[in-house]
Amino acid sequence: MAKLLIWIVIILGVMLVARMVTHRNARERSAPPPRPERDAGSGTAHSMVRCEHCQIYLPRAEAFMSQGKTWCSAEHARLGLKK
Repeated sequence: MAKLLIWIVIILGVMLVARMVTHRNARERSAPPPRPERDAGSGTAHSMVRCEHCQIYLPRAEAFMSQGKTWCSAEHARLGLKK
């Protein structure tokens, strides 16, 4: 009877170790990929402006300026304010 109990304990121990190893491997596979490092200058925030015609926000560097107002494109500058 004692041999049977020892074998049961050994089998349960092996199963526990196998479960721990597979669980760790699954967790490593599902971890998100590491973020790429940014350059020092690329992390700066850009000021945002709103198009006077369609009211969307866009970076000031991409905006079209006309008559003291900001537009997302030359077409919207030509159309003017939306009524």
